[in-house]
Amino acid sequence: MRSCVALPNKAVILQRFFSAACLGAVILFSSAANSQSESGADQLRQFVRNSKTAEGDFVQQQLRAPKANEPQDKGLKVVRQTQGHFVFQRPGRFIWDTQKPYEQKLIADGKQLILWDKDLNQATIRPAGQALAATPAAILFGEASLDQHFDLVEGEARLGMQWVALSPKKDPNVKSSNDLPYTKISIGMANGLPKALELIDGLGSVVLVTLDKIQLNVNLPANRFTFTPPAGAEVLRLN
Repeated sequence: MRSCVALPNKAVILQRFFSAACLGAVILFSSAANSQSESGADQLRQFVRNSKTAEGDFVQQQLRAPKANEPQDKGLKVVRQTQGHFVFQRPGRFIWDTQKPYEQKLIADGKQLILWDKDLNQATIRPAGQALAATPAAILFGEASLDQHFDLVEGEARLGMQWVALSPKKDPNVKSSNDLPYTKISIGMANGLPKALELIDGLGSVVLVTLDKIQLNVNLPANRFTFTPPAGAEVLRLN
């Protein structure tokens, strides 16, 4: 059985990773050939601008470097892996549905952020506010204002993707620009679609989120992002 971790910490972790980000998703693009000839930054901007809704699958891995007593030639080691399904609708509505190895949902309905933990039968609810404004989640799930919060820096081509680094704006008027927990945020683009997000914190911990089976501009029911805790569930409301 999973150990019980304070739910606000779980909410922060899930919000970071994909949120919005995550976590992940994709674009009205002209053709694969045209997309491949575009820079990663141009592909990302086009995706954010043109994708109104999307859904797909994700795999999220937490990686670390080998310890001193471990083989040093094995590269980064996977210490935790989750997988599930995401859905989003701009602006600011998304579901990050972790299905394995446990069931947990992070839901943003445009007004509040809800973390539902099935094992604990517990929902934590807090106002969305500006919490998602300049986080990785906003890249995929927020409004089409990417350049308002980040400088896009063209990176290398690797793993079949064109990578682009996102550097938070050094704008004192953007409060959250200095609040991001990551020292490096990178997105791997291929054929106009974000295929991976790589997040590195100040301690060198790496979170890699890969996205798959992405469907663009799907029709979503009006109540798709409505969540009501089941009878008997514990509900925590945070300001």
